[in-house]
Amino acid sequence: MQLPRSVVVGRDALDRVASVALDIGLEGSAGVVTGPTTRRVAGDRVAEVLSEGGFSVEVEVSDSVDEATVEAVSGLDADFLVGVGGGRSIDTAKLGASRTGVPFLSVPTAASHDGVASNRASLRGGGSSKSVSADAPLAVVADTSVIADTPERLMCSGCADIVSNKTAVLDWSLAERLRGDYRSGYASTLSEMTATIMVENASSIRPGLEESVKVVMKGLISSGVAMSIAGSSRPASGAEHMFSHVLDSIAPGAALHGEQCGVGSILTMYLHNGDWETIRDALETLGAPLDAEGLGVDGDVLLDALTTAHSVRPGRYTILGSDGITREAAERVAEDTGVI
Repeated sequence: MQLPRSVVVGRDALDRVASVALDIGLEGSAGVVTGPTTRRVAGDRVAEVLSEGGFSVEVEVSDSVDEATVEAVSGLDADFLVGVGGGRSIDTAKLGASRTGVPFLSVPTAASHDGVASNRASLRGGGSSKSVSADAPLAVVADTSVIADTPERLMCSGCADIVSNKTAVLDWSLAERLRGDYRSGYASTLSEMTATIMVENASSIRPGLEESVKVVMKGLISSGVAMSIAGSSRPASGAEHMFSHVLDSIAPGAALHGEQCGVGSILTMYLHNGDWETIRDALETLGAPLDAEGLGVDGDVLLDALTTAHSVRPGRYTILGSDGITREAAERVAEDTGVI
């Protein structure tokens, strides 16, 4: 079980990166992995703070997560890696660290996904992305003043990603009952509790407010910890995430990961005969998309994703079953929930 040994969330947290690294026993050289934009926002500052703290620093700038970029990061002469940015930078550093066996620190610049503290990463290749196993970060340093300045849409996506834990946990329980799959009660409870807190506090979450950023970041970190406890992504990834992965393939760039998972959670909660209206209402309050139009795709594309989502991870049993659902059933679900 890999869990962060230190979590710092607050204003000017970037200034504490070096002290956090020292506190957890890191020394030597640091490889800072960041993107072109996030380098200006936080990457250069992190490199400066680490240098002032006595570490030698090398910065690697990348804007994608594929084999080539992961190999480049793996080739850095670094005693530990620091991912500074959004999902791409963090996942690249996470995979590079896992492959080379060095520690990894996560420094998110947006509250848009639950990968900031998880043991999973998304790797792109062949026109699609896949979730792969990686090492969880030894520490997470989230500067609320930086994250509060990001576009509103990013934090809404992170909130929707947390809310979608509701259906991921239901799928996991279903797989345990019908297939005898292993399910961790601790991880399941933590994941569901995190989603429930987000749903119940949706009206108080306001992008641009640092207090709201703290709430969302704690939820994203909790989701990541739940995955580490489980040893897999199951506490936070079910049919709604499979639906999102298909959309990434057939409508790349149309919507953010969390946005797609939120809409997928409305659909799959309906299939579970659960309270999908509460999920929809929470997403609406949070400002997240609720339908195909909000995701920037047409109805046929959304139905294609819903009817083929079961094929993304054949070994992962969900409410979609092994054979998926028919087009007719998908149309009924989408129409009844107002998603198309």
